[in-house]
Amino acid sequence: MIRSEFLKMSFGMAAFFNIKNLIRMNNYNPKYSLSQWALHRSQFGTSKNDYEQWKKNLVSNPDANLQGVLHPLDFPKKAHDLGYNAVEYVNTFFFDKANNQNYLSDLNKRCSDYDIKSVLIMVDEEGFIGHSDKKTRTKAVENHKKWIEASAKLSCPFMRLNAHGIGSWEDQLSQTAESLSELCRFAKSHQIEILIENHGGLSSHPDWLIQLIKKVDVTNLGVMLDTDNFDYSDSMIWGAPNRYNRYEGVKKLLPYSKSVSVKTHHFDHLGEETSIDYEKMAQLISESNFNKWISVEFEGDHFSEEIGIQKTRQLLEKHFAEK
Repeated sequence: MIRSEFLKMSFGMAAFFNIKNLIRMNNYNPKYSLSQWALHRSQFGTSKNDYEQWKKNLVSNPDANLQGVLHPLDFPKKAHDLGYNAVEYVNTFFFDKANNQNYLSDLNKRCSDYDIKSVLIMVDEEGFIGHSDKKTRTKAVENHKKWIEASAKLSCPFMRLNAHGIGSWEDQLSQTAESLSELCRFAKSHQIEILIENHGGLSSHPDWLIQLIKKVDVTNLGVMLDTDNFDYSDSMIWGAPNRYNRYEGVKKLLPYSKSVSVKTHHFDHLGEETSIDYEKMAQLISESNFNKWISVEFEGDHFSEEIGIQKTRQLLEKHFAEK
């Protein structure tokens, strides 16, 4: 074959595959849910500004933290008004209500009234399931079980938890895997899938998180992928000095992910997020054929929560449409 014919054939094949890729990505139709945390100031008001008091209130009187204008039971209606048909809860907004059947039934009814799908409950402040102390670890596991039951009551297919621990890379891997094995067995009996978020400590290191998933090796365990949380450490949960490349991390974790939390903080005059390249994120998500819920989570303070939520959705829709 002469060189010119070879180049024509090569160009033709490349064009063919590019067209196939464009067709596939243009058919990508993401499903959006609204994270309850995107409206945390509307519900907590300023109570979380004093974090230590906020934590004490969680134990003694969680409703004392609800100092905002939006009651958590009104979250489904607010999501509906903002154009969403699916929501993701955060347990700290109803921290003492996991076993309150009247509360959960009321929340279910409000979701039904506004045709809202409940996707998951994000569980925080219930202890380190990867703690080095066996007794502390066991208590954390028991604390999480009531939220699995609450997830089932709310017809959520998923429950998200934190894989926080104490110890070396290997120690935390072993300790956390032991706890997750028990929690996944319990969750399976309730037809719930457990998701781990990259959310501080070693859980924000994609390689450690993937090792953990493989070590537990059960079908109802996956990842809730956050596009922002890639600062990792084996000795501290927050404020870690090490950062994994977020785009490489997202690419690695997407095959294990059953929920993607898209986080934004601030936008420039073009509506682009100032710290995360969402054109690249949309490319990665589209190419992975991710077909679960994409959760909108605005955390900034330069805009109101509602405007931030709207800008985040517009940003995603723009970049998915461009692909």
